[in-house]
Amino acid sequence: MERVCFLLQVRPERLAEYKERHQQVWPEMLAALSETGWHNYSLFLRPDGLLVGYFETPDLQAALAGMAAKDVNERWQAQMGPFFVDLDGRRPDEGFLRLAQIFYLP
Repeated sequence: MERVCFLLQVRPERLAEYKERHQQVWPEMLAALSETGWHNYSLFLRPDGLLVGYFETPDLQAALAGMAAKDVNERWQAQMGPFFVDLDGRRPDEGFLRLAQIFYLP
């Protein structure tokens, strides 16, 4: 499994709404993530809006491509995009900053 950790920055004025949206992720979105190889997916949010995401996948490019082909992902990304800064016109799933793994203790 490939371990993927990434960063995004949530707009401070939208933090409460962002957290609320993730208490009610659409069941079809959850199913699409599972079907396309996103496993052990977690989001962590710092009070200043720094978002750290982590998931495991057999193949990152296949997982991204699989979600890109899902209509539910298109709708979700369109709704989530305005919550973030510095995406420069990209969707959140295209604009996250992936962190390099430098240590792992299995």
